[in-house]
Amino acid sequence: MVPPWTYRMNAGYRLLIACLITWAVLLAALGPGAARPAPDSFADLVEKLTPAVVNIATSFKSDTKPQESPFGELPPGSKPEEFYEFFNRRGGAPTQPITSLGSGFIIDPSGLVVTNNHVIADADEITVVLNDNSRLKAKIIGRDPKTDLALLKVENGESLPFVEFGDSDGARVGDWVIAIGNPFGLGNTVTAGILSARGRDINAGPYDDFLQTDAPINRGNSGGPMFDMNGKVIGVNTLIYSPSGGSVGIGFATPSAIAGPVIAQLREFGQTRRGWLGVRIQSVSPEIAESHNLAAATGALVAAVIEDSPAAAGGLLQGDIILRFNGQEVPNRRALPRIVADTTVGSSVPVIVWREGEHVPLEVTIGRLEEYELASAAAARAGAPLEMEFSSLGLTLAHITAELREKYSLADDSTGVVVTEVNEGIDGKADLLPGDLIVGFGSDRITDLSEFRLLLDIQRQTDTKSIVLFRQRGEKSEFVTVEIKRG
Repeated sequence: MVPPWTYRMNAGYRLLIACLITWAVLLAALGPGAARPAPDSFADLVEKLTPAVVNIATSFKSDTKPQESPFGELPPGSKPEEFYEFFNRRGGAPTQPITSLGSGFIIDPSGLVVTNNHVIADADEITVVLNDNSRLKAKIIGRDPKTDLALLKVENGESLPFVEFGDSDGARVGDWVIAIGNPFGLGNTVTAGILSARGRDINAGPYDDFLQTDAPINRGNSGGPMFDMNGKVIGVNTLIYSPSGGSVGIGFATPSAIAGPVIAQLREFGQTRRGWLGVRIQSVSPEIAESHNLAAATGALVAAVIEDSPAAAGGLLQGDIILRFNGQEVPNRRALPRIVADTTVGSSVPVIVWREGEHVPLEVTIGRLEEYELASAAAARAGAPLEMEFSSLGLTLAHITAELREKYSLADDSTGVVVTEVNEGIDGKADLLPGDLIVGFGSDRITDLSEFRLLLDIQRQTDTKSIVLFRQRGEKSEFVTVEIKRG
C-alpha cells in the first residue's frame, strides 16, 4: 500500500517545479539580453519622420556626365560591379540633360540637407523635392569625397521639419532600423529591418566603418537616413552589395559617429579639417607581435614616418607600435586613421607606443591633413620626376599629365598613376597594360609616384612575394596581383 502522503509530496513537488520554471522564464524575459518583439507598427514613427526626408534630383550636361561606377577599392576576391552606389540615373539623348535621383534628409529648420557626395558630384543643377512635392533649388555648402558626404542648403522662407543625428555607437546588432528614401525615383518609400553588422570595411575609403542592414534599400536610396527606434539618424545609406543591382538584404550606411562630425565641419567651415599624424602604418600580425615581445596582436605598426610631419616632431620612429592615441585604444590598423582624423587640428595629444619591449609615452601636436595633401601635390608637380621605373615589378609608372590624358583617353578627373610601360618578360604583368591607372596599393589610395614608391619600399622590407594593386581601365575597375622580383 502506497502511503497517502506520497501523492501529496509528488503533487507538491510538481507544483514547486512548475513555479520555478515559470519564474525562470519571467526572469529571462526581463533580463538585459531579452529579445524584443517586432513593433506592432512603425506608422506613428514614420509619420513623424517622413516630412524631413527629401528626394534629390540632379541634372548633368551630356558631355559632363560623371562615370557611373561602383566605389573605388573593394575587397580582394570580390567583383567591383557587385557593389553599387544606389542612386538612379536617367539618361536621355546625347543633346539632352541627364537626370539623377537620390535621397537626403533635413537636419536644421533653416534648410540644411545631408546627402551622399556621389549623388550631387559634378551636377550642373540640384533640386530638393520636399515631402509635399514642392521643389527648391539647392546650393552646396560643402562636400567630403573621403566619406561620401555632402551638405546642401535650401530656402523657402519658412521653418522646415528636421531630424537629428543619434548615437550609432550605441546601436546593437539585432536592433530594429528604418530606412526612408527614394528608390528608383518612386518617391518616399519606407522599409524596415535590423542592424545586421557593425564595422564593415569594404575598402571604399580610408575611414570605412559601415553599418550593415537587411532593410531593403535600392538605387535612389543614396543619401537617405537610417533611423533607430527613437527616430534618430544613426546612418546615411550609401551603397549596397548586389550581383543584380537590386536589394538582396545587404546594405551599408555611414554611421552617425562619422557622419555627424563631418557634417558639423562642412557646416562651420565648408570643408573638412581632419587631423594628420604623418605615418605609414600596417597591421600587427601575431608574428610581428611575437617578434616585438607584445602580448597580443594589437595596435598599428609604424612602417614609415613622413619627414617634417607631426609624428616626426613628436618622436615617433619606424617600428613603433601605436597602442593608444589621445586616450583611445588602437585595436588595429583600421582604427588609427579614424581616431587621428577626429582629433582637433593644433591640439597636443598623448600617444603610447610599444618600443623595444616597453611602453613609451609621447606627445604629438596634430597637423591638418588637407594642408599636407595640398603641399604634397604641389611638391609632386614642382620637383618630383614625372615618370619612374620600378624594375622589381617590371613596370614604368608616371604622373597623369595632359599629354598622357590625351594619349590614353583618360578622363579629366582621373586620379592615381598611369602605367606607361610593361616588361613582358616579368611574370604576373598580363593584367596591366600601358594606359591603365593604378589608383590603389593594397588598402591605400594612390595619388602620386612618391606614395607608390614609399608603399613598395615598405613591402620590399618584408617577405612579401607579391602586391595587390587596384587597377582602373576605362569604366572597369578590379584588383590585380603583381609579383615582386627580388635579387
